[in-house]
Amino acid sequence: MSAVVDDDAIPARPESSESRTFARAVKDLRDGLASRELWFHLGWQDIKQRYRRSALGPFWITIATAVTATAMGLLYGELFGMDIKVFLPYVTLGFIFWNFIESSILDGSEVFSKNEGLIKQLPAPVSVHVYRVVWRALIIFAHNVAIIVIVFLIFPPPIGWSAFLVVPALVLYMLNSIWVTIVFGILSTRFRDIGQLLTTAVRLVFFMTPIIWTTTSLSNATGETSSRLKLVELNPMFHYLEIARGPLLGQPVEFYHWAVVLGCTAFGWILGMLVMRNYRARVAYWV
Repeated sequence: MSAVVDDDAIPARPESSESRTFARAVKDLRDGLASRELWFHLGWQDIKQRYRRSALGPFWITIATAVTATAMGLLYGELFGMDIKVFLPYVTLGFIFWNFIESSILDGSEVFSKNEGLIKQLPAPVSVHVYRVVWRALIIFAHNVAIIVIVFLIFPPPIGWSAFLVVPALVLYMLNSIWVTIVFGILSTRFRDIGQLLTTAVRLVFFMTPIIWTTTSLSNATGETSSRLKLVELNPMFHYLEIARGPLLGQPVEFYHWAVVLGCTAFGWILGMLVMRNYRARVAYWV
């Protein structure tokens, strides 16, 4: 004679009753931040491993970015008839800030799946690997600062006190990098196709964002400034670049650019906390 078991009488797993709370998600973020020595080390090791046995090491980051930015600046400056003294700093800054955004999205989407052994063997908060991605992106950005200095020495822009606005812009970049890594990193661990989709999407968005072209060159080519500019403004990456690139070029940055970025940051963190609450404990099982 078989016994009938009531599903409601079966005790819930600890994961569903205790782990899936916002308090545990916040604690994970705090504990991960407190483990900064660990993610400092892991971030540096990622850079060293990437350029192991090379003569110039991490300076290849700077060289590759400088060559690409210079080549694109000269080529598209000639095609669009732009003043190279203005256009080359514009393109260079666009590439450097875009690299930060791109690495946050692509590296963040695969940080868990690429570190299966470390995640299963090392008892550490999930957020350690999130901060690791942000730290690594900052290291790469720091290497590229040398390019900005050189370009500004050759083609000095009209920089004023507004240049200090790049500091809060970078803070927003880091905050967005955290939630992007949480959302795409965890979801890509469960659904591996997301990483491939992101790679394709990032490449497409690159050409849709004013990096190797400007909104002024677009209006000069079409003669439809207002309608074309509205289409460009639908791209959030345009606003992310404007808040960081504009101050360093001595250009006034309209408040709506900051408003869009702040709105995206708030929405992203809400989404990130939801993902952390629901799926943080499952990462070790999905990798």
